[in-house]
Amino acid sequence: MSPMTRQMESHPDIIRMRERYEVAAANPAVQLAEGLTLLAGLFLALSPWIVGFTNVESLTMNNLVTGIAVALLSLGFSSAFGRTYGIAWTAPLIGLWTILAPWLIRGEADTAATITTNVILGAVIAILGLITLGMSMRRRR
Repeated sequence: MSPMTRQMESHPDIIRMRERYEVAAANPAVQLAEGLTLLAGLFLALSPWIVGFTNVESLTMNNLVTGIAVALLSLGFSSAFGRTYGIAWTAPLIGLWTILAPWLIRGEADTAATITTNVILGAVIAILGLITLGMSMRRRR
């Protein structure tokens, strides 16, 4: 580690900023939102097998990848929010994509099961993502 890096890590502004993010992450409401986001991401990733639409391969792959992405974002927010708050805006966008995916993905992806699953999970992910985004914006001020 270079001397410049050590100086930056011990800078009072950096220390104060880390303390603010630690306080924000310790908030029970934030912890609840992060936990629910993790569960929503995992359910989205597994939804083709749980709900039973694995025959729609394109949507199965989409839900698997976006669900894993949401779960990883949630883990990043809960473990290192001070470093990951800059990408908090991606969670609501993934939620919006999840809602629209059954109609936008090629193939016969717009069945009752896929629409119901994706609309509900997409709305949950978008709302939880907006909560996280709002918290990150509040922490920046």
